[in-house]
Amino acid sequence: MKVIRDTRTMFIREITPALRQPVGLLFTMGQPLLFLFLFGPLLAGNEMFAAQGEASAWQWFVPGILIMMCITGPMMAGYMLLMELVGGSMERMLVTPMSRTAMMIGRTLKEIALLLVQAVLLIGLALPLGFRLYLPGVLAGLILLVVLGVGLGAFSFALAIASQPGGELFYMVTQAVMFPLILLSGMLLPLDSGPTWLQVLGRINPVSYIVDAERMLFAGTYANPSVLYGSAAALLIAAVGVTIGTRSMRRGI
Repeated sequence: MKVIRDTRTMFIREITPALRQPVGLLFTMGQPLLFLFLFGPLLAGNEMFAAQGEASAWQWFVPGILIMMCITGPMMAGYMLLMELVGGSMERMLVTPMSRTAMMIGRTLKEIALLLVQAVLLIGLALPLGFRLYLPGVLAGLILLVVLGVGLGAFSFALAIASQPGGELFYMVTQAVMFPLILLSGMLLPLDSGPTWLQVLGRINPVSYIVDAERMLFAGTYANPSVLYGSAAALLIAAVGVTIGTRSMRRGI
């Protein structure tokens, strides 16, 4: 019960500034919205989707953008923790009896809440463009998004703790990992037409399996093996991330 109360306290502390400035949610969605409105129409007119109809392009593209939001959002969640560690405000919390595990869970839940709001907003904006809503698949896809976000957020907090006091390690690792995860997952363009070495790197990237699973779910296909592989990859990332993040929060500060 103490962990639950502490988690609630931390969540309220983290989410309150975002609720007071809801316009900030739109600013953080700037890049995904640009891809949706400027890059998406190019795919819709591409020969690859011409035989399947324009809607198929949006069923393929929107899930990729949601995964990209998950990577650029929760994966950078440790930035605020790093700023609190560097600025010293975190020290005042550490002298309280609040559970350190609850500190991590509360911060992670805040990132997940924002991610879900942004995901629902983006899906709503994609509907007039031709995206078809398969509600059970979308709900399952959002759950998969949450699982991945939990793991990436926990990894980010652990990295922030390891990067103190300067923070250079945090910026180096996030930039070095984030863009390869995006480019080698086929979020924006299919890797099937790329060279063999690029396809091999894509198969090594666990996020590519999650992207495939998300696309199957959003298309209303639930029995495809890609859903199983993507769910397993997301659960693995979440389990490893939460384990590392919890240990770092308990011992590393």
